[in-house]
Amino acid sequence: MFDLVRKHTKILMFMMFLLIIPAFVLVGIDGYTRFNDGAAVVARVGGRDISQAELDFAHKSEVERIRASMPSIDPKLLDSPQARYATLERLVRERVMAEAADKSRLITSDARLARDLQQNPTIAALRRPDGGLDMDRYKLLVASQGLTPEGFEARVRRDLSLRQVEAAIMSTGFSVPAVAEVSLGSFFEKREVQIVNFKSADFVSRLNPSDAEIETFYKGNAMQFQAPESVSIEYLVLDLDTIKKSISLSEADLKAYYDQNAARLSGTEERRASHILISAAKDAPSAERDKAKKRAQDLLAEVRKTPTAFAEIAKKQSQDPGSAPSGGDLDFFARGAMVKAFEEAAFAMKTGDISEVVESDFGYHIIKLTDVKMPKQRSFDELRAKIEADLKAQQAQRKFAETAEAFTNGVYEQADSLKPVAEKLKLEVKVASNLLRRPAPGTAGVLANAKLLGALFGDDAIVKKRNTEAVETAPNQLVSARVVVHTPARTLPLAEVRSAVRERLLISQAADLARKDGLAKLAAWKALPGDPAAPVALVVSRDQAQGVPPKVVEAAMRTDPSALPALSGVDLGDQGYAVVKVGRIVSRSPPDDAAGKQALGQYTQLWSAAENQAYYGVLKDRFKARVNLPLPTNSLSEGLPASSQ
Repeated sequence: MFDLVRKHTKILMFMMFLLIIPAFVLVGIDGYTRFNDGAAVVARVGGRDISQAELDFAHKSEVERIRASMPSIDPKLLDSPQARYATLERLVRERVMAEAADKSRLITSDARLARDLQQNPTIAALRRPDGGLDMDRYKLLVASQGLTPEGFEARVRRDLSLRQVEAAIMSTGFSVPAVAEVSLGSFFEKREVQIVNFKSADFVSRLNPSDAEIETFYKGNAMQFQAPESVSIEYLVLDLDTIKKSISLSEADLKAYYDQNAARLSGTEERRASHILISAAKDAPSAERDKAKKRAQDLLAEVRKTPTAFAEIAKKQSQDPGSAPSGGDLDFFARGAMVKAFEEAAFAMKTGDISEVVESDFGYHIIKLTDVKMPKQRSFDELRAKIEADLKAQQAQRKFAETAEAFTNGVYEQADSLKPVAEKLKLEVKVASNLLRRPAPGTAGVLANAKLLGALFGDDAIVKKRNTEAVETAPNQLVSARVVVHTPARTLPLAEVRSAVRERLLISQAADLARKDGLAKLAAWKALPGDPAAPVALVVSRDQAQGVPPKVVEAAMRTDPSALPALSGVDLGDQGYAVVKVGRIVSRSPPDDAAGKQALGQYTQLWSAAENQAYYGVLKDRFKARVNLPLPTNSLSEGLPASSQ
């Protein structure tokens, strides 16, 4: 049999080609297409789909961004259907704006992109003293966002193009002062109210719940008495301190470094100089700068004739108000303290020398070097500790960059254990118990990092038992962890939480009594109008609540002004109940000019935002935007941070 196969290999290969390849063409490709077509489509804009995978990736990025800026936020809010729907709405909006920008041919030029990047404060902080961009730090910055420099710049270019779509609406919004005044007057209107409070706390003493009532309440509210989900973990930390501990330096290395850097390590050379300044702004007209330069050259000729008169001439002629009174003396300074042209001239001179005219952004200087202070060279023994620290820091920085890649790849490629990476890189496997999704107050360090905690409570770590990715928890610090024990959230036994259950039951029962009493009094007072309680009248408004609960203020402001005086009840939940009597309307006091302008400006911004939202609605219709997911039952904004709405 096998001899037959060996003798007719070419014939069999040809037959396989005839049978298998067409089958792949007819079935395999079709199946591949059906697989892609079957991917869930969550929305569609302008004929292009937004897939479930795109939504998942975008939401993961959004969650990481929010948790980085708001570490204390409840993770359950970010995992909710409302939060995911908010992310989907953002994706749809971006896609709609991209379609509008494309159709209107709104593009961002290279010059506009460069200007925006130059004005970005985060990027500006990465500039070196010479003004150049530190590319290594720049690459780290964009890599932390999962991007290359090219990808980051493409995203900025896209965002600038999208902004142009809305700019025409937002930048031209205006409001008619008369209309604005009516709206603002209504919003800031004041009302005189009398409030009778039925506080839950006043009813607690009447209550003594039985064991049966406590048990019934416990069973009906079990979610309130849960121990939160927790994990016990192993984790590895790779940072500069860890790398430094692994570095050993020979005495020969330390001495060689000392020989090469003794002067620098001993201290900084300082020079003392005096100067005469003839001011001329760098953007002044050429004629003005030429005139200043001529004046400086004349003074230079004068001091060269009489060098001993330099201080007297500086007092009378220098236009530097800080140094002129002291004869132009600038005291001692090191490199980096003066503008570049001045520094280069001063450090090229000998004591007693007078420079040529030196041009800077401030004008024209005549410099006289009056003293040089050279640092005393320190011995090797004096500098040994500093040299060792410097060398270790330098080598650790280089080694960290190399080791970080091995660390990142290792925890991913050998995802079922941290030990291989720990052994390879000589790292200590640390342990921690009972970590929660949200760190306890006061917790610091890597175990308080929101991104790491998010990864630990994800499916990869809990369900699939994989190492987390290498998470950057601080500059030059990477952490990976794995879940050893996962303890799901569980209801605590009644015996452990009886006192807490009783306390919650007392609050609930007291609130019920307060509500019943308040409703009864409200009904009686409505039947017999008057001032049965005669509380002190307060004047409240939306911006001046006078310590009144927001619910009560809102109820007062919503009372029909045509039916005053009017009584209404407000349920304050666990706090009890309030009966509010609105007596009369108090007109808004005319604001001063500054406050009036500020209010009008805010009103105009809100009006422009409303117009922009209406314009977005038109664009959605134009580009046939369709969302396939159902709208969550609760409000989208409920519990979400403002930045995600």
